[in-house]
Amino acid sequence: MKLSQFKFRLPEELIAQYPASYRDEARMMVLHRKTGEIEHKKVTDLVEYFDEGDLFILNDTKVFPARLWGHKEKTNALIEVFLLRELSHRLRYWDVLVEPARKIRIGNKLTFEADSSIVAEVIDNTTSRGRTFRFLTDYDNEEFVPRLYALGNAPLPKYIRRPMDAQTEIAYEQIFRDQPVREMDNERYQTIFADKVGAVAAPASGLHFSKQLLKRMEIKGIETAFMTSHVSLGIFKDIDVEDLTKNKMESEQIILPEPMTNAVNKAHDEARRVCAVGTEVMRALEHVAGTNGLLKPYDGWTNKFIYPPYRFSVANSFFVNFYMPQSSQLLMAAAFGGYEETMHAYEVAVEEGYRFGDYGDAMLIVD
Repeated sequence: MKLSQFKFRLPEELIAQYPASYRDEARMMVLHRKTGEIEHKKVTDLVEYFDEGDLFILNDTKVFPARLWGHKEKTNALIEVFLLRELSHRLRYWDVLVEPARKIRIGNKLTFEADSSIVAEVIDNTTSRGRTFRFLTDYDNEEFVPRLYALGNAPLPKYIRRPMDAQTEIAYEQIFRDQPVREMDNERYQTIFADKVGAVAAPASGLHFSKQLLKRMEIKGIETAFMTSHVSLGIFKDIDVEDLTKNKMESEQIILPEPMTNAVNKAHDEARRVCAVGTEVMRALEHVAGTNGLLKPYDGWTNKFIYPPYRFSVANSFFVNFYMPQSSQLLMAAAFGGYEETMHAYEVAVEEGYRFGDYGDAMLIVD
């Protein structure tokens, strides 16, 4: 298939700039992939589509506050710093992206207003926007990372471009019970079961799960199991080739622990339903699955790229968000739901005013 086949008209006003007031109150479209039937529900209705013994696979990665703002020494130019990964805990080396990149060269230093005792020095160029930073500070190694994270903000995707109007911000703070927007993002751009730090983007589909929803699932006998996929910025990277066979995904670290793989294999053997929550979960399952659909514990990396046509071997239902045109997430959803059925569902979503993106509404794809 060609990339251009996944282009659709998405009005900018349908890109969600804020989450629903409560996690499980977002809208949910249900797509029955065998018939193409579409239902309009809410996430709170999710339990109606599953029975006792069915299994949900959730991603317990934890997003760290990766977006910082620093000032270049001497010129005081404002520089956006996006932390990607820690390269050396002892030496305090980090892989980062910077913007505007043209202003940041090897040897430059950045300071941060909120904590002047932390200085970032550029020691290498990695890509056009990529740099290696060495952080200079008197904090000991155990104290430094929490101090660094305190400087950051939730790493919201670039398509969240909020108005700078103070009245708009105040209005949304009232919706979120007078919680400042920055605090709201730090809470809501994180799943309630986030545990293992390492993601620079949220596993968006998991953001819809509330304590109340998980409890209702438990009461009904619906099982849950957890794996880890540290979501990278690669999920937001534009696909720049028309021929999808030539596209390469960035690698993400995935960890499938034995309790989770055992739960999936048992459900598989007993012909129970397995629901993958999010594209990163589906990618990990398909990366590890054997030809018989069974899993083994795994700790490593995946750059698996899934697009139509594709035969899935583990999950038989899929809970996802509504994604951007021509995105890798949309391609995977279409591979699972069927190209024509999924693209028609997206047309309906636009007509019905569903919200798109990480803070947007959900789609449940079932047989």
